[in-house]
Amino acid sequence: MSGSTGRPLGRRTFVLGSAAAAGTAALTGPLAGTASAASFGWSDDGSNYVVDTGASLVFKVSKTNGDLTSLVYKGTEYQGYGGKNSHVESGLGTSTVTIAQSGTTILISVAYGTLKHYYAARSGENNVYLWTNKADSSVTATRYIVRVKAGLFLNDEPDSYTYAPTVIESADVFEKSDGQTRAKHYSKLRVMDYSYIGWTTGSVGLWIVRSNHEKASGGPFYRSLLRHQSADGGGLYEILYYGENQTESERYGLQGPYVIALTDGGAPSSSLYPGTLTTSWADSLGISGYVSASGRGRVAGVGITGRDTAYAYTVGLANSAAQYWGSARSSDGYFSVAGVLPGTYTLTVFKGELAVYTGSVSVSAGATTTLNTIAVPSSNDPSNASAIWRINNWDGTPGGFKNADLMTYAHPSDVRAAAWTGNVIIGSGTETSAFPCYLWKDVNSGIVVYFKLTAAQAAAAHTLRIGVTTAYANGRPQVVVNDTWTSAVPSPPTQPSTRSLTVGSYRGNNYTFTYSVPASAWLTDTSAYNTLKIYVASGSGTTAYLSAGTAIDAIDLLA
Repeated sequence: MSGSTGRPLGRRTFVLGSAAAAGTAALTGPLAGTASAASFGWSDDGSNYVVDTGASLVFKVSKTNGDLTSLVYKGTEYQGYGGKNSHVESGLGTSTVTIAQSGTTILISVAYGTLKHYYAARSGENNVYLWTNKADSSVTATRYIVRVKAGLFLNDEPDSYTYAPTVIESADVFEKSDGQTRAKHYSKLRVMDYSYIGWTTGSVGLWIVRSNHEKASGGPFYRSLLRHQSADGGGLYEILYYGENQTESERYGLQGPYVIALTDGGAPSSSLYPGTLTTSWADSLGISGYVSASGRGRVAGVGITGRDTAYAYTVGLANSAAQYWGSARSSDGYFSVAGVLPGTYTLTVFKGELAVYTGSVSVSAGATTTLNTIAVPSSNDPSNASAIWRINNWDGTPGGFKNADLMTYAHPSDVRAAAWTGNVIIGSGTETSAFPCYLWKDVNSGIVVYFKLTAAQAAAAHTLRIGVTTAYANGRPQVVVNDTWTSAVPSPPTQPSTRSLTVGSYRGNNYTFTYSVPASAWLTDTSAYNTLKIYVASGSGTTAYLSAGTAIDAIDLLA
């Protein structure tokens, strides 16, 4: 199950309960001080620091490597599958692990080289707060994984169930006997679509609430693995940096808090959601890289004009150090992005997932930068160009094309996918739904689009545009018109170098290929269909669905 605030980060303010909201003094020594709940405190069992939250949660952290070795809620152990602990990446190795308590807060600090990781507990709460600070590339740390014992929760997202008899790709994509595919990659969700991920029995819920991802990479539309289940148990992920189909360099610094939350079956409290979590109690904990609310700023936009109101608009802020985003209000385009680290950012307005405006904005600590109305130039939205015909609308996604929805949670070879071949006739009414969302050199290269032109249209040269959202192995479209005119092979734009189309992601770098087709290429018989054949050009890739390929946003012939 997943949850979403459905609002931009920073648009709401929640305050945690009195115990959680109380400020703390500087931490002192490894002594279990007086707590507001009778059982709140910590102990040392020789191998682990044992933390009792004074509610229904007791957890243990290894004194050797900082692994979470036990997670007991109401007497039931939830931690562990396959004999593995919960930890950063696949475990950090020998680390320096310390513990300290101040009033209603316990903090466990883990140091492994330049990497620092933290666990915090609050009196009376069934939550574990986590932060991870990766300072440089000397340590591989791309995730925190909560490993959950098998048999405790039903698998309500079967597409991410990774136990299937046949491996069909890279030892991490599987096929069942009925032809359906499974992989831990198949999450369906973009980062902006969820606030938490996890499972519930109806009486017990185990969740991981994501951080605001300010030090992650890829932006609001990025997709990565979130959870999976297998015969040995389940994994819940907070991705700190995921290199697959990545469009940005890795950012360094503190990420968090993200929260392991145990409930009586319901969703985690919305007060834990990114952008709403108040952590003033953490201001004085001494967490490396921590910046309090007073050291952050806010960007507020009066509105956005020039929008296509049929689409949602998102405003993103990004520089080499941090990233943020917020939704634009549908009525007028107002937006607000709070909790932003000081600095100068590139501001991007997205129609759907297509960038239609970029600018610059500076943010100062403790201040709000107010922006006047942003006007999106008509020419920045390719949908505004007059076209003889258009397949799909331009929104930066392949949504609407054949198999597009399925591809966020299945492999292209999945039995549920419609045939990847099949030609398209302009004017049929099924142009978009019949056109495949992905094209591969070894699967369906050479798709044909049939269309008619008037005498006046056939007498003129026209520009053909093909928009793509990502590509694998430098796949890019080369076109042939009426078997007489062939375009040059275009140069490949910059795209991620890893798998994409087969692991549930179409999100790369949006790019538009343009082809100037001369009047001599068209048929002069207005009753005859012209043909446009779209091939995939590239010498890279292997075979089948790992041959060179690309994801399509829209195709049109301009008037």
